[in-house]
Amino acid sequence: MSEAGNENLGTPSNPLRVAVIGSGPAGFYIVSNFMKYPDLTVEIDMFDRLPTPFGLVRGGVAPDHQKDKSVTRAYDKSAKQPNYRFFGNVEFGKHVTLDDLKHYYHQIVFSTGAQVDRTLGVRGEEFTGSHSATDFVAWYNGHPDFAHLKFELSSESVAIVGIGNVAVDVARMLCRTHDELRQTDMADYAIEALRDSNVKNIYMLGRRGPAQAAFTPPEIKELAELVGADVVIAQEEARLDAESRRDIEAGADKNVLKNVEIIEEISGRGQCSKDKRLTIRFLVSPTEILGDENGNVTGIRIVKNELVRKDDGTLSARSTGEEETIPVGMVFRSVGYRGVALPGIPFNERWGNIFNDKGRVTTEEGDPVRGLYCAGWIKRGPSGVIGTNKTDAQETVACMVEDLKAGRYLHAAHTRPDEAMAFVASRQPAAVSYDDWTAIDAEELRMGTEDNRPRVKFTRVEDMLDVLDR
Repeated sequence: MSEAGNENLGTPSNPLRVAVIGSGPAGFYIVSNFMKYPDLTVEIDMFDRLPTPFGLVRGGVAPDHQKDKSVTRAYDKSAKQPNYRFFGNVEFGKHVTLDDLKHYYHQIVFSTGAQVDRTLGVRGEEFTGSHSATDFVAWYNGHPDFAHLKFELSSESVAIVGIGNVAVDVARMLCRTHDELRQTDMADYAIEALRDSNVKNIYMLGRRGPAQAAFTPPEIKELAELVGADVVIAQEEARLDAESRRDIEAGADKNVLKNVEIIEEISGRGQCSKDKRLTIRFLVSPTEILGDENGNVTGIRIVKNELVRKDDGTLSARSTGEEETIPVGMVFRSVGYRGVALPGIPFNERWGNIFNDKGRVTTEEGDPVRGLYCAGWIKRGPSGVIGTNKTDAQETVACMVEDLKAGRYLHAAHTRPDEAMAFVASRQPAAVSYDDWTAIDAEELRMGTEDNRPRVKFTRVEDMLDVLDR
């Protein structure tokens, strides 16, 4: 072991040592943003509890959106840099702790995302058949933590609470034909389950109106063009209220205008003729999930809303008291996401993210915590698209460089790369390197080629490690 000095930190003779916890987009943008400082020598070790990198790009992006996954080529380029190492199958808080990492790194960045759904807070949410949309997405994407789940798809009718892009993804997967799903990298067990599904009627429920819809124009346009499902929107719910019209006339975002245009076009369509029907509802909120004596979902009670102007000028949904019941056998909630607290890291339970100031981790009182940083959804909350994490990480890295110059960093005692590697191996002998991941990746691609698909995913960690053993 060596006791390295901190003079000239960030130079070839004394590199800045950075640990990144989480290998999703935000984590990789931390790596690429450091590359914009050519006069700074930095060594970055990235940790992930799964053997596979790329986070939600692998486990969250819809299987039928392969183009969106091509961003991993840029991450792969970062991973091929000589100053980068990947430690997969290594879990923070289990295999390595905050106190451990402080011995080996000058700065530590948390980019662990927002992994869990917010609850609806209505009666009956605990019934069998009431699910998190995030769980369903992770399940059909073959995430090892969710591959064991079972979703009872025997009911003809399903409700999805929420109209953001994740809700749209869930609806689209339920509507896709078997032939379409066979062209994706969806987990095999999910393709089979959806093939045998009885679901014919899908309801997407939004609490506000068309002008406030959280989905993007490409997402709603794709729904309107589904091969196996008609999309239905009642004309009275597609019609804008006076306050929304006022906002649009004052100058609306082009995406809002496009959404409203597409929604109006869908509402004016005629007879339905396809096997499935997707009904999009606006200005409705769930008040109760109904169930039978055995605790199985049998329906969802919703209330009609109206939009009212708040003091800050925004439009909010307010109940009119007018209720109706939709018979369904399954409910997915997709009303927002939150991060999970990490051991030893100040966490805002109310907002579901790490306390921070521009990426610098702070105490609850706002005081910066030396050497600790965050990026991505665990920093700002679940907003934006994949590319949003690039500017988010840029802000965090700028703070890290500023703190380095000001001498505000962790005074690590063991700063040789081999020391960190030996430590990790002592805690997790089955740690997976980036070269190991490329072997796993190659095998998935090979199996995909044989099956005429983009890839066939391993959905169990044991199977991934077996590839390395072979």
